[in-house]
Amino acid sequence: MTSILIANGPNLNLLGTREPSIYGAETLSDVEDMCRAEADALGVSVSFFQSNHEGALVDVLHDARGTHDGIILNAGAYTHTSIALRDAISGIGLPVVELHVSNVHAREDFRHTSMIAPVAAGVILGFGVQGYPLALRAILGKIGGRAA
Repeated sequence: MTSILIANGPNLNLLGTREPSIYGAETLSDVEDMCRAEADALGVSVSFFQSNHEGALVDVLHDARGTHDGIILNAGAYTHTSIALRDAISGIGLPVVELHVSNVHAREDFRHTSMIAPVAAGVILGFGVQGYPLALRAILGKIGGRAA
């Protein structure tokens, strides 16, 4: 069965309480439930990971090789700063969809540059937590899985 890793970076554990006017009222647990339902409908399996630590995110990307077929990554603020995450994505040979809950281009200038986008299969942003099921469908299209 096709397996997708959904990895979330710093402050995503605060979804639902952190700046709900930007990020919405849904929690990370709500997002995981939504993704499980979408994965079931698509006939794929999903695993979840969240860390506020850059090195832990690098480690989970490395560990995805041989276990998962693709990755959805919401790297949070590390998107704009982490060469280490960019290099990990380049090195693992798996398609990665970069995901953001907010439209980073409608926000502060420092959020307009992504270190990850140039090595990602694609980017989904600005659709709130509904971006996660969109990303599941998108990553399946990249790996040749079943996308409805």
